[in-house]
Amino acid sequence: MKLLTIDNAKTSKGQKLGYLTGILYFAPAKISGFEVCPKRSAGCTAACLYTAGHGRFTYTQEARIRKTKFFFEQRQEFLAQLRKDIKALVKKAEKMNLKPAVRLNGTSDIEWLRFGIVDEFPYVQFYDYTKVLNRLSKNLPSNYHLTFSQHEANEADCKKALELGFNVAAVLSVKKKQPLPTSMNGYPVFDGDETDLRFLDPKGGHIIGLRAKGDAKKDKNGFTINVN
Repeated sequence: MKLLTIDNAKTSKGQKLGYLTGILYFAPAKISGFEVCPKRSAGCTAACLYTAGHGRFTYTQEARIRKTKFFFEQRQEFLAQLRKDIKALVKKAEKMNLKPAVRLNGTSDIEWLRFGIVDEFPYVQFYDYTKVLNRLSKNLPSNYHLTFSQHEANEADCKKALELGFNVAAVLSVKKKQPLPTSMNGYPVFDGDETDLRFLDPKGGHIIGLRAKGDAKKDKNGFTINVN
């Protein structure tokens, strides 16, 4: 079972900046029977991009459920396959004269540092979003970048993340191709839709603005921040 997705809209943007990206997509929340988003809110659960793009197809959703169950039910076999996928990504990146990058939490929020994968590939840039604040206080490997994610019930955690020097991603009520606000709550806003490569963003203390997509456009929980 191939675990990393390489060919999609997110990764194609990265190639223009010199990176070949592999993203691991699980079935989010508890769709598979296993919880993969421990700090999710009602808003982010409802607005999840799980069914966006190829995710709207049943076969894609079923494949993500299989991957999630594989991770929880056959952990060592899963990690062995993930190592193979990362090595294959590295080889492909070399052939394309690109740098390898991996996002392991495409639609999940798992603490991947527990499994040693990031340390095993120091020449690969790993990056993720997280809503788990205490992960930011740990000594992160130099090849692992985290961006904190805002939802309607973690404003205090977002403030703490910014104080710790991390960027905070926020979904905003801004239409496609329309400009984002230049600042929010005293922090500069950086356009996070230009690329998915969060490790290339300006250093901490920025709001990473993401335009509402999919179900986030219809959010009624406060997950999508109204900036009008």
